Amino acid sequence: MSVILAQLKQLLQWRSILDIVVVAVVVYQFFMLIKGTRAVQLLNGLIILLVVSNVSDYLHLGTISWMLDQVWKVLFFALPVVFQPELRRALEHLGRGKFFVRHPTTVGTEDLLKMINELIRCTQVLSKNRIGALLVLERQTGIQDIINTGIQINGVISSEFLVNIFVPNTPLHDGAVVIRGNRVEAAGCFLPLSENPNILKELGTRHRAALGLSEIGDALIVIVSEETGAISVAMDGNLTRFLDEKALKDLLMRELQVEKTNSSIWSWRRSS
Repeated sequence: MSVILAQLKQLLQWRSILDIVVVAVVVYQFFMLIKGTRAVQLLNGLIILLVVSNVSDYLHLGTISWMLDQVWKVLFFALPVVFQPELRRALEHLGRGKFFVRHPTTVGTEDLLKMINELIRCTQVLSKNRIGALLVLERQTGIQDIINTGIQINGVISSEFLVNIFVPNTPLHDGAVVIRGNRVEAAGCFLPLSENPNILKELGTRHRAALGLSEIGDALIVIVSEETGAISVAMDGNLTRFLDEKALKDLLMRELQVEKTNSSIWSWRRSS
């Protein structure tokens, strides 16, 4: 009994506790750092590979174990390249003395519905005046790397504010606005162009950029055509075109999983 108590006392020494706390904080901050990026999906894939590797070793599945061993050897050299943006971001945070990352607040249903209503009002004005626009709504897959290409704003969403951003010949009109939760996170952002050879020739750079981003994540991108004023939505590598006000609202509410029972806010906004 005394031996067990001695071992327990040794384990609970302040150095051990400090060691555990530091490691826990570092791991937590690492996950917070990559939470807003596509690295989360890559990390999930690595965890699945690790689980499959352990299961195959436990069941003595020789061929699968050998194949996974080769994959791990390749990943050992590929991981620094794959996670290069996140590693650079982490070092930048350390250099600025900002290692601690704030956890983003959860957006409630009412705030999401208000955001959707403001987006619809904005797109209707832009469409009527044939002002081109790209509005990116971040969902599960983080797009911090896209946000970093633009100008940080972190502003409250309003249709008037968004319309002002896209007015021609203004500093931020030639780029995409990224919306995270119910805030305008950044404007003037650059999106990757789609490399799909089957895209219609009539589609311009805005549509190709929207499709390009939708192919590498689950972001929802609203496009307003400068030539025709048509409103489209890019999602999961597909483009839904010529959406009217009702169709756009239904699509946004469905994809953002907003309850329709709170639609009284929309009626109030339109009557005011």
